[in-house]
Amino acid sequence: MSLQSVRQFLAEYAPDIEIIELDQSTATVELAAKAHNVEPGQIAKTLSLKVKDNIILVVAKGDVRLDNKKLKETFGAKARMLSFDEVVSATGHPPGGVCPFGLETPLPVYCDVSLRHYTEVLPAAGATNSAIRIAPERMAELTSATWIDVCQ
Repeated sequence: MSLQSVRQFLAEYAPDIEIIELDQSTATVELAAKAHNVEPGQIAKTLSLKVKDNIILVVAKGDVRLDNKKLKETFGAKARMLSFDEVVSATGHPPGGVCPFGLETPLPVYCDVSLRHYTEVLPAAGATNSAIRIAPERMAELTSATWIDVCQ
C-alpha cells in the first residue's frame, strides 16, 4: 500500500523519477548507504515527530542527529519521536520506509539545511527496500517543505 501511494504521488507530480527497489533491506541509514553505494549522509532520513499535538516530518541528512535545543527553538516546544504504530498510522509507511511522499494524511514536512550538502539525496519510497534519487531542493518543492536548521 505504502509503496503504491508513493508510486501514485510520483506518477502525478514527478513522473520522471523512478523508484529504486532492491532485494535487500535499506531500512537503516547504514544499510541504505551500502546498498546504494553512497555516503551515509546522502541518505535522506525522514523522522516522524510529535510537537505539542501536531505530527510533523523532518527530512535530514542520514549522518546527522537532531538537536533538541534547536527543535524546541524552532517549534516552540519539545519534540518526541513517534512509536512504530504511530508512524504507520500517521504516514501510511513502515519505519525504515518513511518518506515525505504519498502520505496517508497530509503532514507538515520540514527539510533540514544539512541536506543541501549534496546535489542528490536518497529518501526511502514507502517500503524498507525502496528509494528514489532526487535533488534536495526538488524534494522540498514537491512536498511543500519548509527549510529549517534543527540538526547538530
